[in-house]
Amino acid sequence: MSRVGKIPVTVPSGVIVSILSELVIVEGPKGKLQEAYTARVKIEVQECKLLVISADISKKSNAAQGLYRNLIQNIVTGVSIGFSKNLIITGVGYRVEVKKDLLLLLAGYSSEFNVVIPEGISVIADTQGKITISGINKQWIGEFSAQIRNIRIPEPYKGKGVRYETEIIRYKVGKSGVVFSLK
Repeated sequence: MSRVGKIPVTVPSGVIVSILSELVIVEGPKGKLQEAYTARVKIEVQECKLLVISADISKKSNAAQGLYRNLIQNIVTGVSIGFSKNLIITGVGYRVEVKKDLLLLLAGYSSEFNVVIPEGISVIADTQGKITISGINKQWIGEFSAQIRNIRIPEPYKGKGVRYETEIIRYKVGKSGVVFSLK
């Protein structure tokens, strides 16, 4: 049995959960999300908790139990609290700006990047180079922030580029400063 799958998902007040055949719909103050699940697991509601139970005793059922328990936990957290990721842009002349549903990013290339902000995600950029991406779907936020980071991955010599706020860059030593002369 999955260790993660055994833990019940607590449903906070103000969140409504409805379970259909192979579909969980969660509605809360921030929005509405749904997640399809396989027949390898069963989902039961007990008071203000959701239990994910594996349908049979097999490795695939146990893996599915832990997976769907975490996916359901993420949508419950998303509609009640929400998720956010912070990116930091570092470099001379690097800047970011948000205009309606576009993210304009100058990252050391000859032209700027115009990234369309998907529906359901909000982006806030300040003048210090900090980008805050927030929304209710954890997967969308992760994919969008990875897409922005891949525009200019931080380089290991000076750290210029777009990085996650919690990311640690391991700097490399540059050239050694020994000058060779030919005589």
